[in-house]
Amino acid sequence: MLKKLFKYFFMIKEGYRYIAVFKKTFFHPFISESFLYKELSKSRQNFSNGVLEFLNIEAKIIGNIPTKNHILYAINHRSLLDMIVMESIFYKFNKTGTWIAKEKLFSAIYGDFFKYSGCISVDIENKKGLFAFFKKIKGTLAKVDDLNIYIFPEGERYGGVGIKSFQNGASKIALANHLEVVPVFINDTLEKVLKNSPFKERKIVEVFFGEIIKAEALEEEYNKFMTKVTN
Repeated sequence: MLKKLFKYFFMIKEGYRYIAVFKKTFFHPFISESFLYKELSKSRQNFSNGVLEFLNIEAKIIGNIPTKNHILYAINHRSLLDMIVMESIFYKFNKTGTWIAKEKLFSAIYGDFFKYSGCISVDIENKKGLFAFFKKIKGTLAKVDDLNIYIFPEGERYGGVGIKSFQNGASKIALANHLEVVPVFINDTLEKVLKNSPFKERKIVEVFFGEIIKAEALEEEYNKFMTKVTN
């Protein structure tokens, strides 16, 4: 019981420790943007691997992950573990990427984790902010040739069956930057997984990767993919 409660202390402690790691890279005066995102991605992955090892959770990959980059990965969202599980997978394939996150996350109590770890913020209610956001994405992709975009198209956590209706940001990002879209479905309710962790025996979480889908029909194509992998 104590260890189940201790996990939150462990995750918070590790999170703050890695904020210091992120800052060293983020504020380094002599590195390129390409190297910046590569190093921040590695640090996020190392943090995630450490958390999953402590919780005794392992991701089982079903499907194929593209070897090429400049891919937008559209991922369902149920828990704060989603990001951690995905980073552990991207570590295995040496992927460099950036997460798209709501602006409010950057000013929350754990905001520095997002701010300095290579995530890109977006304020969907601010037209001027949206223009700056799309400009930032385009400029970053132009400078970082192996960068991938990670996004939760639902926009927030959803604990129901299937997925919540998608916001239109993922489609717009993919279309504006000519990115191919790969759907990803985490086939577990990770909120419950986190609650019940750490596990005595290894807990396996299934993560499905689909074939490339059309960005202009993202939600429809994603639903077809999800139905196929869950039936």
